[in-house]
Amino acid sequence: MRFWLIFILLFFAVRYVLPIVLRLVLAGFVRKQMRNGGFVVPQPGPAPAPGEIRVDYVPPTAPEKEKPQSFKGGEYVDFEEIK
Repeated sequence: MRFWLIFILLFFAVRYVLPIVLRLVLAGFVRKQMRNGGFVVPQPGPAPAPGEIRVDYVPPTAPEKEKPQSFKGGEYVDFEEIK
């Protein structure tokens, strides 16, 4: 009997009290971050001059497959519809 009483109390605490507490804690955290300047992500390196383009990442290019020099194309084959 004692187990079920503790289980029910924990269930109601998690179901009803925990969301209220989390909401208050997160609201306080967000207010603190907004007072301190918010969530700022610093940009690495110097800022580009106006009109200048800066590329952070260029993906590597895959090596092209070498094609046989004697291959000029395929042979044309007539298509016949079979009913």
